[in-house]
Amino acid sequence: MNARVEAKESRFDLLKWLFVAALVVIGVVGNQYFSAEPVLYRVLVLLVLAVGAIFVGLQTTKGRAFHVLAREARVEIRKVVWPTRQETTQTTLIVVAVVLVMALLLWGLDSLLGWVVSLIVG
Repeated sequence: MNARVEAKESRFDLLKWLFVAALVVIGVVGNQYFSAEPVLYRVLVLLVLAVGAIFVGLQTTKGRAFHVLAREARVEIRKVVWPTRQETTQTTLIVVAVVLVMALLLWGLDSLLGWVVSLIVG
């Protein structure tokens, strides 16, 4: 798939990525410059700039490849068998119990070694 996607690379991709970078810079600098304006207006402008940058970015070869990857990842996530609430709770309780036991064991070992060293050092 990569060979096929890279073979169709447009000569305007660099210009598109520069435009995306310019939109991001405009968003960052504009948000700082207009910091006295209400947050709602700044967020709305940033959302419009982000949607524009994403749209232009998806028009590039790498953007289309990323979109395909995201779609395939979504399909794979739907295939995952997620644990039930009961399984998750039981596993969490087991992990907490093991952590507590190990903490007590390490505390005991540390106390014992500290006591031995204090006997040796005097």
